[in-house]
Amino acid sequence: MPQPHLSIVIHNLQYLVESIKIMNTSSNKNPLVNQEPGSRKLIVSMAVAGFISGFIIIAIYLLTFDTIKENKARELREAVFEVLPGVERMQKLLFIDNKLAVIQADGMDDNMLFAGYDQQGKFIGYAIQGKGPGFQDTIQLLYGYLPSKQIMTSMKVLDSRETPGLGDKIYKDKHFVNEFKNHLMKHPIKAVKKGKKTKDYEIDAITGATISSKAVVRIMNQAFATWKPKISTSRETMGHDPVLQSGKRNQSEEHSKEQENTRTVQNTLRQE
Repeated sequence: MPQPHLSIVIHNLQYLVESIKIMNTSSNKNPLVNQEPGSRKLIVSMAVAGFISGFIIIAIYLLTFDTIKENKARELREAVFEVLPGVERMQKLLFIDNKLAVIQADGMDDNMLFAGYDQQGKFIGYAIQGKGPGFQDTIQLLYGYLPSKQIMTSMKVLDSRETPGLGDKIYKDKHFVNEFKNHLMKHPIKAVKKGKKTKDYEIDAITGATISSKAVVRIMNQAFATWKPKISTSRETMGHDPVLQSGKRNQSEEHSKEQENTRTVQNTLRQE
């Protein structure tokens, strides 16, 4: 928890309250101040209320920051298992010294790549992150990639604020989402008008949400252009795909526990 930052906020809030008390005391002792127009007092009161509201917002943000960060990390970890079918274990990777190195850090980072393994520890594929501007705001997504077959297994949008009813179809429209399942990645993906596909690497854009559709494709192509040469270079340097480190915590058990907790909560809500 960022307690030092919170203590600074509380200290500043206390200082502000003491300053207000001093102002009120001075105002009561000076009869000329009491004769000033009421509009000035109203402005001061509004300013003080604004300061206090700002401090409260900052305090709440600092108190919930770690929880929000942990929830996003959990959602990203669950998405890795979702976009890579058959994966039971995973580990985080960074590209360092021309190879993919395993990272033991608890947090998640936009520059990380995720390697997925089956129950026996056999390498299956990678989960690649992508982020970029959409029509309304930044779109963040994740997709699975099998280098041995050069195919994208599936795609999942992690964060999006695209227009409800239109742009949000990039994750609600099953036809659009399914376009990326088992998609051959020998050529950059291209979004075309629905019904106009003539190439294997083309996908149908969503009618009424062409910009959002093309944004998803652009983000994927950019992420793939970034990671494909790194994956190839790492394999040339190491002579093999990343090996699951021995002694690493079995994340399949953690994943199963999270799924069980989710089912329990859902069953509780249905009973209520």
